[in-house]
Amino acid sequence: MRHKKNFNHLGRKTAHRKAMLSNMASSLIMHKRIETTTAKAKALKRYIEPLITRSKDDSTHSRRVVFSYLQDKEAVSELFRDVASKVADRPGGYTRIIKLGNRLGDNADMCMIELVDFNEILLAEKVDSKKSSSRRRRGSSKPKAVAEETTVATEIAEAPVATEEAAVEDTAVEEAAEEVAEEVVEEVVVEEPAAEAAVEEVVEEPVAEVDTEGTEAQAEEPPAETPVEEAQPKDLSEAKNAEAPAEEVEEEKPEANEEAAEEQKPEDKKD
Repeated sequence: MRHKKNFNHLGRKTAHRKAMLSNMASSLIMHKRIETTTAKAKALKRYIEPLITRSKDDSTHSRRVVFSYLQDKEAVSELFRDVASKVADRPGGYTRIIKLGNRLGDNADMCMIELVDFNEILLAEKVDSKKSSSRRRRGSSKPKAVAEETTVATEIAEAPVATEEAAVEDTAVEEAAEEVAEEVVEEVVVEEPAAEAAVEEVVEEPVAEVDTEGTEAQAEEPPAETPVEEAQPKDLSEAKNAEAPAEEVEEEKPEANEEAAEEQKPEDKKD
């Protein structure tokens, strides 16, 4: 029965499993990161972190205990010489598991296990973030009397300097105001001729437009020859009509003269 055997056997016997974990631990110490399956990486994490903790105590006993697990002199010397100095201030959590996806052949879940203190990219990012973060320090605890004396002395020393600076600032402000006023006057003087020229242009433009419209209207009017020719017959008929009554009037006048002469003749005879 396997009661309370809650570790992963990895489908291997005890000897095979210990040999495999020992080789993987030696490879991780020498190369600082290795790629393997997620199940093996989790088992290796539980196997190697107690050994790294023991490497902080550089003694003969610690070296012999670590060697009994790793069975590799070079890995033991690397662990106590380089790795121990890097992880001296870290209280556990010496490794990191980064998942890489599934393997093509059997679709196994793959990952990369590495030593945390040997990832230069992440360490550089942490250093930059620390530099960017600002911390404010509290003021130094000085006696109140000494602080008041220093403040009074500084105020007395800075008083004449402040008055001189105020006078200089006032003169600078006055000069700037005068310069601005002169610039405004020059701009007004320059703008007046420009405004007059603009008014003249506005006045001249409508006249030119009117002339052009008149010429266009004249050009568009049809020739007046045809109406004159048509009107001539009307004038002739009116002239004939006007001459006819005049002739009748002239004809009536002789008749009236004749009648008046005949009436006068008998009167003469009676006399």
